[in-house]
Formats: sequence, structure tokens, C-alpha cells
Amino acid sequence: FTDAEVYQRTFNPREYLNEYYSLKQGQLDSFTEQNLRSLFKMFSLEELRGDTLIDVGCGPTIYQLLSACERFQEIIALDYTDRNRQELEKWLKNEAGAFDWRPVVKYVCELEGDREKWAEKEEKLRKKVRQVLKCDVTKANPTDPVSLLPADCVLSTLCLEAASKDLPTFRSALRNISALVKPGGHLVLVTALRDTYYAFNNQVFSCLRLERKEVEEAVEGAGFELKFSEVQPCLPGDVRKDCEAVLSLVARR
Repeated sequence: FTDAEVYQRTFNPREYLNEYYSLKQGQLDSFTEQNLRSLFKMFSLEELRGDTLIDVGCGPTIYQLLSACERFQEIIALDYTDRNRQELEKWLKNEAGAFDWRPVVKYVCELEGDREKWAEKEEKLRKKVRQVLKCDVTKANPTDPVSLLPADCVLSTLCLEAASKDLPTFRSALRNISALVKPGGHLVLVTALRDTYYAFNNQVFSCLRLERKEVEEAVEGAGFELKFSEVQPCLPGDVRKDCEAVLSLVARR
């Protein structure tokens, strides 16, 4: 199991972004495109709107917020490692040398019907991300010592399966982040299934191997009612990761 301190010490956000989110032969990664389509679909659901969204385990990425930022007014991004948060801040502040998310932003704008609105969307997202904070999903209050007001929506993509060494830890992490959702609010999860690792830059990071039923039961056990749940198979043959499918779900507290 890759523990939090190993992430803090060795996870290189720029290498990760280059591996999974940059264009290869003019194409985005098919896994990324699939997740962008799922997020677009979920954030098109009528009930998914409100004032505040908290993104738990954002990593150094923004792709997961591109559809969400059309439905929520304010976004708080949380991640464990300092370097991930710094990499994210670099893009939010539009600093020189920040990662180029334009191909990803354009892809989402195309899903929304206007590829040319990419600059507008980038500006909108930069304005809406109000805070970038440290979090630890193994703590009862993940943002301790900061206390956040419960949000209308909590989003977590490809995070909990990497942060949990076993199923009880995963269930406990879900309960911890459920406290960040206000009653009547929603949880949006994107979780890799039957996945044991992902790799980049000659480093391997562990993942908890999860089945759809285990994730859905853990969500219900954390006090949520499932509203939407869909599984998309992954293309086989990617040596960088062994996930077999991705579960996208929306649940109401």
C-alpha cells in the first residue's frame, strides 16, 4: 500500500499530468475522455446544482471541475500533497509554466456544444475556485484544523481507492467526506474498479481493488441514497494501470 507520506514525498504532479492528461499523437487519453463524458453526463442532471462544491482529492488536476463549474457558484479544492496543491494553484493563478489544460477544456466545451468557449470556461473556473486546502480523508474532519461548512455537493474522482489500504478504510473515508455534504446535498464519485495500481515515471502507486457493489454499499452505508450509477469498461492493454472499469455515481444525502 502506498501511504500518504510516500505521496507527499515522491508523487510528481507534472510527470503525472504529462503522462495522463497531455495530448499523445494529437489525442487525449481514452480513459480521460471517458471520464470527462461521465462527468458531463452527471453534472447535466437537473438536481446537481447549488452554491458550493467541494472537490476531495483533486490532485493537480482540473478536468473533474470543468462540467461542475457550470452548476455551482463556488468551489473548494482539497488535496493531501503540497506539490499537488501548488501545481493546481499555478494554473488557477494563470502563472507562466502552468500545465496546459486547453485540449481537455476544449473537449468538454465540445461536449457542451461550443468548442470555442474554452477561454471563457477557463476564466469561469479560475474565478470559482475560492480555496485550495490540505485534506486527509482518513480524518473524521478531512480538513482539520479548518472546519468547512457542509456543501451542496462533494465530488471525488479517482481518489479514495488510492487513499484506502482496505475496504474498512474506504468505507470510513466515505463516511468522513459525507460530513462535508449538507443534508439534501449530493455526492459525485468516479471510482476505478478492479484496479490494483497505476504507474507513471517509473513509479507504481497502489489502489484498492473494488467491485461496483462494494462501492455502492459503502455509499449507502455513509448515509446516501443512490440516484445514478453507471459502469464503463476500460480499454484493456494499458500497462500504466490495471483498472477494468470505472464507476460513476451520484447519491443524495
